[in-house]
Amino acid sequence: MLNYVFRALLAAFFAWALLSPFVDKEVVESGSEQSQTTPKGTQRVIKKEKPLHNVKLPDFAAFTDVKEKKHAFFDFIRPHVEAENKKILQQRATLEIARMMLEYNEPLSSKQQSDIKKILNSYKLPTTIDTLSLTQALRRVDIIPKELALMQAANESAWGTSRFARIGLNFFGQWCYKKGCGMVPRRRANEAAHEVAAFQSVRAAVNSYFKNINTHAAYKDLRSIRADLRRQQKPIDATKLTQGLLSYSERREAYIEELNKMINQNRAYFDE
Repeated sequence: MLNYVFRALLAAFFAWALLSPFVDKEVVESGSEQSQTTPKGTQRVIKKEKPLHNVKLPDFAAFTDVKEKKHAFFDFIRPHVEAENKKILQQRATLEIARMMLEYNEPLSSKQQSDIKKILNSYKLPTTIDTLSLTQALRRVDIIPKELALMQAANESAWGTSRFARIGLNFFGQWCYKKGCGMVPRRRANEAAHEVAAFQSVRAAVNSYFKNINTHAAYKDLRSIRADLRRQQKPIDATKLTQGLLSYSERREAYIEELNKMINQNRAYFDE
């Protein structure tokens, strides 16, 4: 009898392990609950929540095959991550060329100066242009490995099935603090004032995530790790950068461990 119970529990555990990446704590929030009085009494009615955007999203929740679901999710998000990294590499090249010219006392053109100031402004940096300021700017103006961006998107959005991803294109769990800036979490504490940001395009959501990682003081450690890898001429490895994301989740070390595990388990999908 005990042997039978043990086998049953073991089978249940493996089933949970297989399905857990696709179980979303926010998926149940597919609509707003309202009470409606009928001849049979008061009943709960779920009113479907309308998207705050016009983007046609794949129905990620409809996939029953794990591999197909992952392929669909990565194919949907990856182009936006790659486009953002490509833009950042172009910005880095602009800064690096200017820094090299200044080191050799070569004057910068007015267009160069204008382009550099736009970059510095977008990364919330002073617009002074000299070798020191450009060196400091390059700590912020840098890529986020697609492995890390994709896994954070998968983790934070429950592989695209969360309410925040479907309704507001928020795949990265980003908050905002101005009333009406996004969606109010239904489990938000009474004294809290934050909302979950809503976006009009996937590219805007990805851009916001990159700017958050590259400018917010909470992720200064990540940027330091990345700069050290640059100095050592080593690859910008996603599992090394995760150590700078302790502040991204209240789960802290457990969140980092989960991200690294997801990165290692999904490497076969990143370049397809």
